[in-house]
Amino acid sequence: MAPSISTLLVLGASGDLASRLLLPALGQLLTLHPDRPLRLIGAGREKLTHAQWQATVKKSFTTAEASAAAVDQLLATTVYRTADVTAPAEMERLLAECAGTPAIYFALPPVVTALACDVLAEVALPEGTVLALEKPFGVDEASARALNARLQKLVPEDQIHRVDHFLGRSTVLNLAGLRFANRIFEPLWNNNHIERVDIVYDEQLGLEGRAGYYDHAGALVDMIQSHLLQVMAILAMEPPSSLGAADLRDAKGILLRATRVRGGSAARSSRRARYAAGTVDSHALPAYVDESGVDPENDTETLAEVTFEINTWRWTGVPFTLRSGKGLEARRREIVITFRAVPHLPTGLHGHEAPTVLRIFLAPDEMSLELNLNGPGDPYELERVSLGATFGPGQLLAHGEVLEGILDGDPSLSVRGDTAEECWRIVAPVLAAWRADKVPLDEYAAGTQGPSNWTPIA
Repeated sequence: MAPSISTLLVLGASGDLASRLLLPALGQLLTLHPDRPLRLIGAGREKLTHAQWQATVKKSFTTAEASAAAVDQLLATTVYRTADVTAPAEMERLLAECAGTPAIYFALPPVVTALACDVLAEVALPEGTVLALEKPFGVDEASARALNARLQKLVPEDQIHRVDHFLGRSTVLNLAGLRFANRIFEPLWNNNHIERVDIVYDEQLGLEGRAGYYDHAGALVDMIQSHLLQVMAILAMEPPSSLGAADLRDAKGILLRATRVRGGSAARSSRRARYAAGTVDSHALPAYVDESGVDPENDTETLAEVTFEINTWRWTGVPFTLRSGKGLEARRREIVITFRAVPHLPTGLHGHEAPTVLRIFLAPDEMSLELNLNGPGDPYELERVSLGATFGPGQLLAHGEVLEGILDGDPSLSVRGDTAEECWRIVAPVLAAWRADKVPLDEYAAGTQGPSNWTPIA
Protein backbone atom coordinates (compact mmCIF):
# COMPACT_ATOMS: atom_id res chain seq x y z
CA MET A 1 0.00 0.00 0.00
CA ALA A 2 1.29 3.47 -0.93
CA PRO A 3 2.41 5.64 2.00
CA SER A 4 0.00 8.37 3.07
CA ILE A 5 0.69 11.83 1.67
CA SER A 6 1.87 14.20 4.41
CA THR A 7 2.79 17.31 2.39
CA LEU A 8 1.26 18.97 -0.65
CA LEU A 9 3.90 20.99 -2.50
CA VAL A 10 2.27 23.29 -5.06
CA LEU A 11 4.60 24.63 -7.74
CA GLY A 12 3.14 27.78 -9.27
CA ALA A 13 1.16 28.44 -6.10
CA SER A 14 0.84 32.18 -6.73
CA GLY A 15 -1.04 31.62 -9.99
CA ASP A 16 -4.74 31.81 -10.79
CA LEU A 17 -5.24 28.06 -10.99
CA ALA A 18 -4.08 27.52 -7.43
CA SER A 19 -6.10 30.32 -5.82
CA ARG A 20 -9.28 29.87 -7.90
CA LEU A 21 -9.53 26.07 -8.13
CA LEU A 22 -6.93 24.10 -6.22
CA LEU A 23 -6.94 25.81 -2.82
CA PRO A 24 -10.76 26.03 -2.47
CA ALA A 25 -10.95 22.33 -3.34
CA LEU A 26 -8.29 21.57 -0.73
CA GLY A 27 -10.22 23.49 1.93
CA GLN A 28 -13.41 21.62 1.07
CA LEU A 29 -11.60 18.27 1.20
CA LEU A 30 -10.14 19.01 4.64
CA THR A 31 -13.58 20.07 5.87
CA LEU A 32 -15.01 16.74 4.72
CA HIS A 33 -12.09 14.83 6.27
CA PRO A 34 -11.21 16.84 9.41
CA ASP A 35 -8.88 14.12 10.72
CA ARG A 36 -6.57 14.27 7.69
CA PRO A 37 -3.29 16.00 8.70
CA LEU A 38 -1.60 17.77 5.79
CA ARG A 39 1.07 20.42 5.37
CA LEU A 40 0.84 22.85 2.46
CA ILE A 41 3.93 24.40 0.89
CA GLY A 42 3.45 26.93 -1.90
CA ALA A 43 6.26 27.83 -4.28
CA GLY A 44 6.64 30.21 -7.20
CA ARG A 45 8.74 32.90 -8.81
CA GLU A 46 6.60 35.70 -7.40
CA LYS A 47 7.65 37.20 -4.08
CA LEU A 48 4.95 36.84 -1.46
CA THR A 49 5.28 37.58 2.22
CA HIS A 50 4.02 35.07 4.76
CA ALA A 51 1.07 37.36 5.47
CA GLN A 52 0.20 37.63 1.77
CA TRP A 53 0.31 33.85 1.36
CA GLN A 54 -1.80 33.33 4.47
CA ALA A 55 -4.35 35.80 3.13
CA THR A 56 -4.45 34.02 -0.24
CA VAL A 57 -5.06 30.62 1.34
CA LYS A 58 -7.67 31.97 3.78
CA LYS A 59 -9.56 33.77 1.01
CA SER A 60 -9.58 30.63 -1.14
CA PHE A 61 -10.79 28.52 1.79
CA THR A 62 -13.54 31.06 2.51
CA THR A 63 -14.97 30.64 -1.00
CA ALA A 64 -15.43 26.94 -0.24
CA GLU A 65 -16.76 27.60 3.28
CA ALA A 66 -13.91 25.47 4.62
CA SER A 67 -13.96 25.01 8.38
CA ALA A 68 -12.44 22.14 10.37
CA ALA A 69 -9.59 21.27 12.71
CA ALA A 70 -7.53 20.12 9.73
CA VAL A 71 -8.11 23.48 8.04
CA ASP A 72 -6.92 25.39 11.12
CA GLN A 73 -3.87 23.16 11.43
CA LEU A 74 -2.95 23.65 7.77
CA LEU A 75 -3.34 27.43 8.02
CA ALA A 76 -1.08 27.47 11.07
CA THR A 77 1.72 25.55 9.35
CA THR A 78 1.55 26.53 5.66
CA VAL A 79 4.47 28.41 4.14
CA TYR A 80 5.31 30.00 0.80
CA ARG A 81 8.77 29.96 -0.76
CA THR A 82 9.96 32.12 -3.62
CA ALA A 83 11.85 29.68 -5.82
CA ASP A 84 12.98 28.93 -9.35
CA VAL A 85 11.68 25.37 -9.76
CA THR A 86 13.94 24.87 -12.80
CA ALA A 87 17.04 25.16 -10.57
CA PRO A 88 18.18 21.87 -8.92
CA ALA A 89 19.43 23.51 -5.71
CA GLU A 90 16.15 25.36 -5.15
CA MET A 91 14.03 22.30 -5.89
CA GLU A 92 16.17 20.33 -3.44
CA ARG A 93 15.55 23.02 -0.82
CA LEU A 94 11.78 22.75 -1.34
CA LEU A 95 11.81 18.97 -1.02
CA ALA A 96 13.84 19.19 2.18
CA GLU A 97 10.96 21.12 3.76
CA CYS A 98 8.45 18.40 2.92
CA ALA A 99 7.57 16.25 5.92
CA GLY A 100 6.91 12.58 5.21
CA THR A 101 5.69 11.62 1.74
CA PRO A 102 5.04 14.57 -0.58
CA ALA A 103 2.67 15.10 -3.48
CA ILE A 104 4.08 17.63 -5.94
CA TYR A 105 1.37 19.52 -7.82
CA PHE A 106 2.57 21.25 -11.00
CA ALA A 107 0.27 24.27 -11.44
CA LEU A 108 2.60 25.46 -14.18
CA PRO A 109 2.68 26.02 -17.96
CA PRO A 110 3.68 22.85 -19.92
CA VAL A 111 7.15 24.13 -20.83
CA VAL A 112 8.01 24.95 -17.22
CA THR A 113 6.57 21.62 -16.04
CA ALA A 114 8.88 19.76 -18.44
CA LEU A 115 11.90 21.72 -17.17
CA ALA A 116 10.93 21.08 -13.55
CA CYS A 117 10.70 17.35 -14.27
CA ASP A 118 14.22 17.42 -15.69
CA VAL A 119 15.37 19.03 -12.46
CA LEU A 120 13.68 16.35 -10.35
CA ALA A 121 15.83 13.76 -12.11
CA GLU A 122 18.87 15.43 -10.52
CA VAL A 123 17.62 15.36 -6.93
CA ALA A 124 16.69 12.60 -4.50
CA LEU A 125 12.92 12.17 -4.30
CA PRO A 126 11.42 10.88 -1.04
CA GLU A 127 10.03 7.36 -1.31
CA GLY A 128 6.43 7.28 -2.51
CA THR A 129 6.50 10.80 -3.99
CA VAL A 130 3.39 11.51 -6.08
CA LEU A 131 3.46 13.82 -9.11
CA ALA A 132 0.32 15.66 -10.27
CA LEU A 133 0.34 17.56 -13.56
CA GLU A 134 -2.30 19.91 -14.95
CA LYS A 135 -3.29 19.82 -18.59
CA PRO A 136 -2.30 20.37 -21.29
CA PHE A 137 -0.04 17.33 -21.08
CA GLY A 138 2.48 18.28 -23.74
CA VAL A 139 1.69 20.20 -26.91
CA ASP A 140 1.50 17.25 -29.32
CA GLU A 141 1.95 13.47 -29.36
CA ALA A 142 5.75 13.63 -29.53
CA SER A 143 6.08 16.03 -26.60
CA ALA A 144 3.58 14.00 -24.55
CA ARG A 145 5.63 10.87 -25.19
CA ALA A 146 8.82 12.68 -24.23
CA LEU A 147 7.25 13.99 -21.01
CA ASN A 148 6.04 10.50 -20.17
CA ALA A 149 9.58 9.21 -20.59
CA ARG A 150 10.82 11.91 -18.20
CA LEU A 151 8.20 11.05 -15.59
CA GLN A 152 8.74 7.29 -15.79
CA LYS A 153 12.36 7.82 -14.79
CA LEU A 154 11.18 9.57 -11.64
CA VAL A 155 8.33 7.49 -10.20
CA PRO A 156 6.12 4.52 -11.19
CA GLU A 157 3.08 5.18 -13.39
CA ASP A 158 0.60 4.68 -10.52
CA GLN A 159 2.25 7.62 -8.71
CA ILE A 160 1.68 9.97 -11.66
CA HIS A 161 -1.61 11.87 -11.77
CA ARG A 162 -2.34 13.67 -15.06
CA VAL A 163 -5.16 15.86 -13.83
CA ASP A 164 -8.44 16.20 -15.69
CA HIS A 165 -11.08 17.73 -13.42
CA PHE A 166 -13.76 16.57 -15.90
CA LEU A 167 -13.14 13.11 -14.48
CA GLY A 168 -14.37 14.15 -11.04
CA ARG A 169 -15.75 11.07 -9.33
CA SER A 170 -19.38 12.16 -9.57
CA THR A 171 -19.20 12.49 -13.37
CA VAL A 172 -17.55 9.10 -13.81
CA LEU A 173 -19.88 7.32 -11.40
CA ASN A 174 -23.00 8.99 -12.77
CA LEU A 175 -22.23 7.83 -16.31
CA ALA A 176 -21.20 4.37 -15.13
CA GLY A 177 -24.28 4.00 -12.94
CA LEU A 178 -26.65 5.08 -15.71
CA ARG A 179 -25.14 2.64 -18.20
CA PHE A 180 -24.28 -0.39 -16.15
CA ALA A 181 -26.88 -0.39 -13.36
CA ASN A 182 -29.88 -0.18 -15.70
CA ARG A 183 -30.62 -3.08 -17.99
CA ILE A 184 -32.85 -0.87 -20.14
CA PHE A 185 -29.88 1.16 -21.46
CA GLU A 186 -26.89 -1.13 -21.96
CA PRO A 187 -28.58 -3.48 -24.53
CA LEU A 188 -29.37 -0.39 -26.63
CA TRP A 189 -25.90 1.19 -26.24
CA ASN A 190 -24.64 0.32 -29.74
CA ASN A 191 -24.86 1.10 -33.45
CA ASN A 192 -28.03 -0.96 -33.89
CA HIS A 193 -30.01 1.52 -31.82
CA ILE A 194 -28.01 4.77 -31.57
CA GLU A 195 -27.85 7.05 -34.60
CA ARG A 196 -25.40 9.67 -33.32
CA VAL A 197 -23.76 11.07 -30.20
CA ASP A 198 -22.96 14.75 -29.62
CA ILE A 199 -20.93 16.09 -26.71
CA VAL A 200 -21.30 19.86 -26.37
CA TYR A 201 -19.52 22.24 -24.02
CA ASP A 202 -20.47 25.79 -24.97
CA GLU A 203 -19.56 28.77 -22.79
CA GLN A 204 -20.76 32.35 -22.66
CA LEU A 205 -17.43 33.50 -21.24
CA GLY A 206 -14.84 35.10 -23.47
CA LEU A 207 -11.08 34.96 -23.08
CA GLU A 208 -11.12 36.12 -19.43
CA GLY A 209 -7.47 37.24 -19.49
CA ARG A 210 -6.09 33.84 -20.54
CA ALA A 211 -4.45 34.93 -23.81
CA GLY A 212 -1.02 33.70 -22.71
CA TYR A 213 -2.28 30.12 -22.78
CA TYR A 214 -5.42 30.13 -24.89
CA ASP A 215 -4.04 31.99 -27.92
CA HIS A 216 -1.59 29.12 -28.44
CA ALA A 217 -4.09 26.36 -27.67
CA GLY A 218 -7.54 27.28 -28.96
CA ALA A 219 -10.80 25.45 -28.37
CA LEU A 220 -9.66 22.17 -29.95
CA VAL A 221 -6.69 21.66 -27.65
CA ASP A 222 -8.14 23.41 -24.61
CA MET A 223 -11.35 21.37 -24.48
CA ILE A 224 -11.74 18.61 -27.05
CA GLN A 225 -8.27 17.07 -26.88
CA SER A 226 -7.90 17.31 -23.15
CA HIS A 227 -11.45 16.96 -21.77
CA LEU A 228 -14.21 15.91 -24.12
CA LEU A 229 -12.36 12.87 -25.51
CA GLN A 230 -12.16 11.61 -21.92
CA VAL A 231 -15.92 12.09 -21.46
CA MET A 232 -16.51 10.25 -24.74
CA ALA A 233 -14.30 7.38 -23.59
CA ILE A 234 -16.33 6.86 -20.40
CA LEU A 235 -19.60 7.13 -22.31
CA ALA A 236 -18.62 4.62 -25.00
CA MET A 237 -16.19 2.21 -23.30
CA GLU A 238 -16.92 -1.48 -22.84
CA PRO A 239 -18.21 -2.42 -19.36
CA PRO A 240 -15.18 -2.72 -17.06
CA SER A 241 -14.99 -5.47 -14.43
CA SER A 242 -14.65 -2.81 -11.74
CA LEU A 243 -14.20 0.94 -11.35
CA GLY A 244 -10.72 0.42 -9.95
CA ALA A 245 -7.86 2.30 -11.59
CA ALA A 246 -6.56 -0.62 -13.71
CA ASP A 247 -9.93 -1.72 -15.12
CA LEU A 248 -11.35 1.75 -15.69
CA ARG A 249 -8.24 3.11 -17.36
CA ASP A 250 -7.82 -0.04 -19.49
CA ALA A 251 -11.39 0.33 -20.77
CA LYS A 252 -10.85 3.99 -21.67
CA GLY A 253 -7.53 3.23 -23.35
CA ILE A 254 -9.00 0.50 -25.56
CA LEU A 255 -11.80 2.82 -26.68
CA LEU A 256 -9.47 5.72 -27.52
CA ARG A 257 -7.12 3.48 -29.49
CA ALA A 258 -10.07 2.69 -31.78
CA THR A 259 -10.98 6.37 -32.28
CA ARG A 260 -10.25 8.23 -35.51
CA VAL A 261 -11.39 11.38 -37.31
CA ARG A 262 -14.52 10.34 -39.19
CA GLY A 263 -13.85 9.17 -42.73
CA GLY A 264 -10.15 9.86 -42.30
CA SER A 265 -10.72 13.44 -43.47
CA ALA A 266 -10.19 16.35 -41.12
CA ALA A 267 -11.25 18.72 -43.89
CA ARG A 268 -14.70 17.12 -44.11
CA SER A 269 -15.15 16.20 -40.44
CA SER A 270 -14.07 19.35 -38.59
CA ARG A 271 -15.09 23.01 -38.37
CA ARG A 272 -13.55 26.02 -36.65
CA ALA A 273 -14.59 29.60 -36.00
CA ARG A 274 -13.68 32.71 -34.01
CA TYR A 275 -15.96 35.20 -32.29
CA ALA A 276 -16.35 38.78 -33.46
CA ALA A 277 -17.64 41.59 -31.27
CA GLY A 278 -21.10 41.09 -29.85
CA THR A 279 -23.24 40.98 -26.75
CA VAL A 280 -23.45 37.98 -24.46
CA ASP A 281 -26.22 37.99 -21.86
CA SER A 282 -26.38 41.83 -21.97
CA HIS A 283 -22.57 42.16 -21.62
CA ALA A 284 -20.53 43.55 -24.53
CA LEU A 285 -17.69 41.28 -25.64
CA PRO A 286 -14.94 42.57 -27.94
CA ALA A 287 -13.81 40.58 -30.97
CA TYR A 288 -11.35 37.86 -30.03
CA VAL A 289 -8.60 39.47 -32.11
CA ASP A 290 -9.04 42.67 -30.06
CA GLU A 291 -8.63 40.91 -26.70
CA SER A 292 -5.50 41.85 -24.75
CA GLY A 293 -2.55 39.61 -25.54
CA VAL A 294 -4.03 38.03 -28.68
CA ASP A 295 -1.97 37.75 -31.87
CA PRO A 296 -4.40 37.70 -34.84
CA GLU A 297 -1.75 35.93 -36.92
CA ASN A 298 -2.18 32.81 -34.77
CA ASP A 299 -5.62 32.17 -36.32
CA THR A 300 -6.75 30.78 -32.98
CA GLU A 301 -10.24 29.31 -33.02
CA THR A 302 -12.69 29.97 -30.19
CA LEU A 303 -15.20 27.38 -31.44
CA ALA A 304 -14.21 23.90 -32.56
CA GLU A 305 -16.29 20.97 -33.75
CA VAL A 306 -14.91 17.58 -34.79
CA THR A 307 -16.70 14.36 -35.69
CA PHE A 308 -14.97 11.11 -34.79
CA GLU A 309 -15.63 7.44 -35.42
CA ILE A 310 -14.94 4.53 -33.10
CA ASN A 311 -13.93 1.45 -35.07
CA THR A 312 -15.30 -1.30 -32.86
CA TRP A 313 -18.09 -3.85 -33.24
CA ARG A 314 -20.28 -1.78 -30.92
CA TRP A 315 -19.81 1.65 -32.50
CA THR A 316 -18.84 1.36 -36.17
CA GLY A 317 -20.92 3.79 -38.23
CA VAL A 318 -21.99 6.03 -35.33
CA PRO A 319 -20.69 9.62 -35.59
CA PHE A 320 -19.43 11.13 -32.33
CA THR A 321 -19.35 14.92 -32.66
CA LEU A 322 -17.47 16.90 -30.00
CA ARG A 323 -17.97 20.67 -29.87
CA SER A 324 -16.77 23.43 -27.58
CA GLY A 325 -16.66 27.18 -27.86
CA LYS A 326 -16.54 30.55 -26.12
CA GLY A 327 -18.61 33.71 -26.35
CA LEU A 328 -21.74 31.84 -27.38
CA GLU A 329 -25.40 32.64 -26.85
CA ALA A 330 -26.04 30.12 -24.08
CA ARG A 331 -24.10 27.99 -21.62
CA ARG A 332 -24.61 24.42 -22.79
CA ARG A 333 -22.88 21.39 -21.27
CA GLU A 334 -24.46 18.14 -22.33
CA ILE A 335 -24.15 14.75 -23.96
CA VAL A 336 -26.88 14.19 -26.55
CA ILE A 337 -27.59 10.57 -27.51
CA THR A 338 -29.97 10.34 -30.46
CA PHE A 339 -31.52 6.93 -30.99
CA ARG A 340 -32.54 5.58 -34.39
CA ALA A 341 -36.09 6.20 -35.56
CA VAL A 342 -38.63 3.40 -35.11
CA PRO A 343 -38.65 1.05 -38.13
CA HIS A 344 -42.41 1.43 -38.62
CA LEU A 345 -45.10 3.69 -37.16
CA PRO A 346 -48.55 2.09 -37.19
CA THR A 347 -50.95 3.78 -39.58
CA GLY A 348 -53.15 6.20 -37.69
CA LEU A 349 -50.61 7.54 -35.27
CA HIS A 350 -49.53 11.03 -36.19
CA GLY A 351 -47.96 14.15 -34.76
CA HIS A 352 -44.50 14.23 -33.20
CA GLU A 353 -42.32 11.52 -34.72
CA ALA A 354 -38.81 12.61 -33.72
CA PRO A 355 -36.47 9.89 -32.48
CA THR A 356 -35.92 9.24 -28.78
CA VAL A 357 -33.18 11.46 -27.32
CA LEU A 358 -31.29 10.97 -24.05
CA ARG A 359 -29.64 14.12 -22.73
CA ILE A 360 -27.05 13.93 -19.97
CA PHE A 361 -26.19 17.36 -18.57
CA LEU A 362 -22.84 18.14 -16.97
CA ALA A 363 -22.51 20.58 -14.06
CA PRO A 364 -25.12 20.34 -12.72
CA ASP A 365 -25.43 16.64 -13.48
CA GLU A 366 -28.94 15.91 -14.69
CA MET A 367 -30.59 13.86 -17.42
CA SER A 368 -33.72 13.89 -19.53
CA LEU A 369 -35.23 11.26 -21.79
CA GLU A 370 -37.30 12.73 -24.64
CA LEU A 371 -40.08 10.37 -25.79
CA ASN A 372 -43.11 10.40 -28.09
CA LEU A 373 -46.31 9.64 -26.15
CA ASN A 374 -50.00 9.86 -26.82
CA GLY A 375 -51.30 13.29 -25.89
CA PRO A 376 -54.19 14.09 -23.53
CA GLY A 377 -56.55 15.04 -26.37
CA ASP A 378 -56.64 13.01 -29.57
CA PRO A 379 -55.42 9.52 -28.55
CA TYR A 380 -53.87 9.06 -32.01
CA GLU A 381 -51.78 12.21 -31.82
CA LEU A 382 -48.23 11.94 -30.48
CA GLU A 383 -46.69 14.62 -28.31
CA ARG A 384 -43.15 15.11 -27.06
CA VAL A 385 -42.63 14.37 -23.37
CA SER A 386 -39.44 14.74 -21.35
CA LEU A 387 -38.73 12.56 -18.32
CA GLY A 388 -36.08 14.06 -16.06
CA ALA A 389 -33.84 13.07 -13.18
CA THR A 390 -31.09 14.71 -11.15
CA PHE A 391 -27.89 12.88 -10.33
CA GLY A 392 -26.21 13.22 -6.96
CA PRO A 393 -24.02 16.34 -7.00
CA GLY A 394 -21.11 14.64 -5.26
CA GLN A 395 -19.55 15.79 -2.01
CA LEU A 396 -16.62 17.69 -3.49
CA LEU A 397 -15.73 20.23 -6.14
CA ALA A 398 -14.20 18.72 -9.27
CA HIS A 399 -10.64 19.54 -8.19
CA GLY A 400 -11.50 18.21 -4.74
CA GLU A 401 -12.31 14.82 -6.27
CA VAL A 402 -8.98 14.92 -8.08
CA LEU A 403 -7.07 15.97 -4.95
CA GLU A 404 -8.65 13.18 -2.94
CA GLY A 405 -7.35 10.65 -5.45
CA ILE A 406 -3.88 12.20 -5.31
CA LEU A 407 -3.72 12.21 -1.50
CA ASP A 408 -5.19 8.68 -1.26
CA GLY A 409 -2.85 7.27 -3.90
CA ASP A 410 -5.76 6.32 -6.18
CA PRO A 411 -5.09 7.18 -9.87
CA SER A 412 -8.55 6.09 -11.10
CA LEU A 413 -9.53 9.64 -12.05
CA SER A 414 -6.21 10.60 -13.61
CA VAL A 415 -5.23 10.16 -17.24
CA ARG A 416 -2.79 7.32 -17.87
CA GLY A 417 0.34 8.06 -19.90
CA ASP A 418 -0.59 6.06 -22.99
CA THR A 419 -4.06 7.62 -23.01
CA ALA A 420 -2.59 11.14 -22.94
CA GLU A 421 -0.56 10.25 -26.03
CA GLU A 422 -3.61 8.74 -27.76
CA CYS A 423 -5.63 11.94 -27.31
CA TRP A 424 -2.92 13.89 -29.14
CA ARG A 425 -2.75 11.21 -31.84
CA ILE A 426 -6.52 11.46 -32.39
CA VAL A 427 -6.57 15.24 -32.98
CA ALA A 428 -3.24 15.46 -34.86
CA PRO A 429 -4.85 15.25 -38.35
CA VAL A 430 -7.23 18.08 -37.44
CA LEU A 431 -4.44 20.32 -36.16
CA ALA A 432 -2.42 19.63 -39.33
CA ALA A 433 -5.37 20.41 -41.62
CA TRP A 434 -6.12 23.65 -39.78
CA ARG A 435 -2.51 24.80 -39.89
CA ALA A 436 -2.49 24.13 -43.63
CA ASP A 437 -5.71 26.20 -44.01
CA LYS A 438 -7.61 23.22 -45.41
CA VAL A 439 -10.52 24.15 -43.11
CA PRO A 440 -11.79 27.75 -43.22
CA LEU A 441 -11.75 29.84 -40.06
CA ASP A 442 -15.36 31.03 -39.91
CA GLU A 443 -16.63 33.92 -37.82
CA TYR A 444 -19.60 34.40 -35.53
CA ALA A 445 -20.85 37.33 -33.52
CA ALA A 446 -20.39 36.88 -29.78
CA GLY A 447 -23.73 36.03 -28.22
CA THR A 448 -24.97 33.92 -31.13
CA GLN A 449 -25.15 30.13 -31.56
CA GLY A 450 -22.15 30.17 -33.88
CA PRO A 451 -21.57 30.84 -37.60
CA SER A 452 -24.80 31.24 -39.54
CA ASN A 453 -23.71 28.61 -42.09
CA TRP A 454 -23.25 25.91 -39.42
CA THR A 455 -26.05 23.45 -38.78
CA PRO A 456 -26.60 23.63 -35.01
CA ILE A 457 -26.51 20.52 -32.86
CA ALA A 458 -30.06 19.81 -31.68
